[in-house]
Amino acid sequence: MVSLTRLALGLAAVVALAPSAALAFGDKEVSRSTKFGGSCQKCELSGRKLSNAQFLGANFQEAALVGTDLRGARFQGSNFSRADLSRADLSDANMVGANFSGANLSHARLRSVEMQGIVFAGANLTRADLSDGEAAGGNFSRAEMPSATLRSMEMQGGMFQDANLVKADLSDSEAQAANFSRARLTGARFRSAELQHASFARAQASGADFQDSELTAANLSGGHFDKASFRSAELNYANLSGGSFVGADFRDADLRRASIEGVDLSHARGLTQDQLDEACGDSRTRAPVGMVVRACSHGVRLIMRRERAVPAIKAVPAMPAVPPVPAVPALPAPRYLVAAGDND
Repeated sequence: MVSLTRLALGLAAVVALAPSAALAFGDKEVSRSTKFGGSCQKCELSGRKLSNAQFLGANFQEAALVGTDLRGARFQGSNFSRADLSRADLSDANMVGANFSGANLSHARLRSVEMQGIVFAGANLTRADLSDGEAAGGNFSRAEMPSATLRSMEMQGGMFQDANLVKADLSDSEAQAANFSRARLTGARFRSAELQHASFARAQASGADFQDSELTAANLSGGHFDKASFRSAELNYANLSGGSFVGADFRDADLRRASIEGVDLSHARGLTQDQLDEACGDSRTRAPVGMVVRACSHGVRLIMRRERAVPAIKAVPAMPAVPPVPAVPALPAPRYLVAAGDND
């Protein structure tokens, strides 16, 4: 086991240690008032009890903290990039300006964690539980988060571009203006989520559940939402242009002033004419058979109707005009000869 002396040398600077921390570190029990600073790269701290510990400007890059108890810990300006915190418990922790990029937090517990200026770019958060946390403006770009739980999480302005959130649960979350561009969201749950002004441009979200979510002014352009559910979702002023919605369910969705330009909705489910009357399409928009789409450009209302195919009518050149019949010349007036008879 690593002795306390060796650990202190590895840390380079220990801000404060309680007297009880003088025990051999093999005891795995660390004082609740422990404060760490300096550098402890590649340290082995797996399974330790570090609840309420404070990491102030510390460098724990590539450190091993597998299954470590970090409940209520404080991470301020510290570097845990590429560290292994799999199965660690960080519930109720406070993180300010901490860097966990490339770290392994698979199956970790981060419930009710308060995060500001946090970086999880490229981190592994597979099946991690971040429920009820706060991570406004957090950077989760390229993170691996399949089957992660982010229920009721506050992550306004969060960055999730190119992240893997397949089958993740973001129900009841607040992610206004969050960026999910190019993210993998197949089977993800966004039920009753606040997603106003969020971007899902070119996202892969087939089978995702957006039921009862707020997507006002959200950007779904170029995304794949086949068989996704938008039941009772608020999509007013949202941009759906160029997206794929084969088999998507729009029952009772609000499409007021939503842009559906260039969208093929011919195989969407639950659409009504009243919904399409509120949306804005163009000549490329394909509506279900028998329905019409309106255009909203320049304040001119145009109606595009998709009907069943009708055989083309072949144009036939017009017959040449018949020349007028020449007039028949008038016959000369008849002449009468009077024969003179004998006058008796």
